Amino acid sequence: MKIAAAAYPLNWFDTWAEYEKKLSTWVAEAAGQGAKLLVFPEYGAMELASLGGAAVAGDIQDALHEVSRHKPASEALHVRLAAEHGVHILSASGPVFGLPHAGGRPVNRASLFGPGGLIGHQDKAMMTRWERDGWHIVPGDGLQVYDTPLGRIGILICYDSEFPLLGRALAEAGVEILLVPSATEALAGFSRVRVGAMARALENQMVAVHAPVVGAADWCYGMEENTGSASVYGPPDRGFPSTGIIAEGPLGKPGWVYAEVSRDAIAEVRADGGVLNMQHWPEQDVQLSRVTVHGRNREIA
Repeated sequence: MKIAAAAYPLNWFDTWAEYEKKLSTWVAEAAGQGAKLLVFPEYGAMELASLGGAAVAGDIQDALHEVSRHKPASEALHVRLAAEHGVHILSASGPVFGLPHAGGRPVNRASLFGPGGLIGHQDKAMMTRWERDGWHIVPGDGLQVYDTPLGRIGILICYDSEFPLLGRALAEAGVEILLVPSATEALAGFSRVRVGAMARALENQMVAVHAPVVGAADWCYGMEENTGSASVYGPPDRGFPSTGIIAEGPLGKPGWVYAEVSRDAIAEVRADGGVLNMQHWPEQDVQLSRVTVHGRNREIA
């Protein structure tokens, strides 16, 4: 199947119709190229803060509430587009208020849609420092795994991808395709997510789809600068490129990046790869139980 990863710029909208036109154009373009799975980035929904005007978009708390206010209409639009084009879409994530465990604060939520409608949501698990201290976003309530006609899909949002045990839990639940939407201001942040996504693809012998926000949005608090390139990664092993990079777009350039991905190749490399990272993972437990710290005059086991 063909997967499309978005390097997505944030735009200012004066009306909802402008947003609807933009999203419709992006989805139609990818579907027209034969993509069956379309992945949008983390916090791409923050462009909807513009619908509240400059003062709202320039204040983070007002912006979060404004974006969350449009979530039902955004879901309805995604449902329509997924059905119209016969595709699966991971929506750009954004704040959602009103969850029982969240104490009045928002989660950072990405939603997965298929031709039959809304499949489910994944809320970000691990908050970065600016999400904790500035935006006051709270973690979600667990990881979700989705069985789809395209394969078993899991989602790690940006910083989540930098934590190996989250990816491992998804792999053990049978995930073949890992979606990694991201939003990073600087090259260092993008590189951390990139390395994390590539590492999860390596150690779990899966495909990872990395979709970032790109470009400037100086009108939106917290999203003024965005660095990244869309990419699709796999394990650098049999049936995959030796670099582990299946497809990669230019840094900072908006648009779709496409990759042909085979579930059979994932199954084959897990069963008979040059290395068997996924199978050998439990062997770490033996070594971890025997950590010895050496000092000048002593050993501590």
